[in-house]
Amino acid sequence: MDVTEKWGDSVDEAVDLALKEMHLTRDEVEVEVLEEPSRGFLGIVGHELAKVRVTRKGAEKEEKAEETPAAPAEEEQEEPKKERRWKKNTNKKPLSELIDADEELTPDPVMDELDFHKKMKELPDCEDHAALTFLKDVISDMGLNLEAKAKADDEDVYIELSGPDCGTIIGRRGQTLDAIQYLTSLVVNKEHEKYIKVVIDAEDYRSRREKTLEQLANKMARKAVKAHRSMKLDPMNPYERKVIHATLQADNKVTTRSEGQDPYRRVVIEPKR
Repeated sequence: MDVTEKWGDSVDEAVDLALKEMHLTRDEVEVEVLEEPSRGFLGIVGHELAKVRVTRKGAEKEEKAEETPAAPAEEEQEEPKKERRWKKNTNKKPLSELIDADEELTPDPVMDELDFHKKMKELPDCEDHAALTFLKDVISDMGLNLEAKAKADDEDVYIELSGPDCGTIIGRRGQTLDAIQYLTSLVVNKEHEKYIKVVIDAEDYRSRREKTLEQLANKMARKAVKAHRSMKLDPMNPYERKVIHATLQADNKVTTRSEGQDPYRRVVIEPKR
């Protein structure tokens, strides 16, 4: 292997992962930093990984990395990045350590919003809820211009965000939105014996993201069959991996599996032999 791309919490960690896979030393390769790492609000919100391309010296630099085929631009419509208005925190605990990373096709009350979105429209409007109060405080502390409306019953709460700063609250591939949803769930369920499901959305992002992931899954599956080789997607959270697995589980031409450890865990799509 002459070229590979890797993700890591830091540039050094990503490079070490690449060197281990290539069985080379640092002196034998050239390193190109594709994405710088960053930490966000509370050390988790807005957290982004480092990505590097490592090339064996003497190899063609133009050779495409086999490790991580980039998702087509039209499949990955990212929310525009906005300048963060909060100070970075010294808490370095990654979001992956907070979110349950059980196997993708098993029930996950925190990350699985697929069925909940069908139910949410039936929930009654709610103007006074612990989730809504906490979320409004977070929005205020972050200095964002957003409006929050809630629907809730004794078992579920759904909060829809709208306003000019939705791009910021969503974050890169929904990372910020996922983090805030998790924190809100912790607050709501702290003193409750019965689990209350919390889902936070912003301008229907989760439905749009789900459709994008389904399109990406089908497109990469076709590529895997045509090229007769496996396709590795970019690292995703448990919920997004579930969408990929569920989309392709009935496809008789490919199989899917997950590999790696969070936050680098990804889906691999393989043609059936």
